[in-house]
Amino acid sequence: MAPTVETLTAERILEATEEVLRRHGPAKATVVDVARALGVSHGSVYRHFRTKAALREAVTKRWLDRTSEALSGIVAENRDPEARLRDWLTTLFDAKRRKAGDDPELFATYMVLTDENVTAVGEHVTDLTAQLTRIVRAGMDAGDFTPADPATTARAVFQATGRFHDPRYAREWEQPGIEGEFAAVVDLVVRGLRA
Repeated sequence: MAPTVETLTAERILEATEEVLRRHGPAKATVVDVARALGVSHGSVYRHFRTKAALREAVTKRWLDRTSEALSGIVAENRDPEARLRDWLTTLFDAKRRKAGDDPELFATYMVLTDENVTAVGEHVTDLTAQLTRIVRAGMDAGDFTPADPATTARAVFQATGRFHDPRYAREWEQPGIEGEFAAVVDLVVRGLRA
C-alpha cells in the first residue's frame, strides 16, 4: 500500500532515496524516481525536503550518522580509556570497510554525494573528533595518557589513522595484510599517548 501524505515521513523518503540511488546512481536518480518508488507525487517529497540538494544532503547525513551512532556507545562506556580508544578505532575501520565492501554500488554513490555535501562531511568529522576527544580526555584524567590538549590530540589521532577510515583509501582496505598494518598504527598511536 502506498503511503498517504499523512504517513509519509522524512525517514521513509530517505529509505526510498537510498534505494533509488542504489538502482540509478547519483547522476540519474531524481526526486520523481523517489516519489514513484513511494507511490506519491513529487510534491509530497518536496514537502519534507525543499530541494533535490536538500534531499541528497539529508541522505548523506543519514549515512554518515550511522557510523557516528555506532561509535557513540563506545565513548559512553565507563572502562579503560586505552581499550575504548582501540575499540573505537577498530569499530570505525570495520564500519567503513563494511560500507565499502558490502554494497560497492551504494558506496560509490555516497562518494559522489559526500563530495557534494562538504558541510555534512565536516559535521561528521567534527562529531567523530569530538568523540575521540572524550576518550583522550578520559585517558588524560586517569593518568593513562600524557597530559596535552585533548582536542588537538584527538585530531592528531584521527589524522594519523586516516588511511583506515578515509574513503579515499577504500581500495586498500581489502589488501592482504591490512589488519596487521592497522594494528601496527594503532599500537604506535597508543604508545605515543601513554604517560
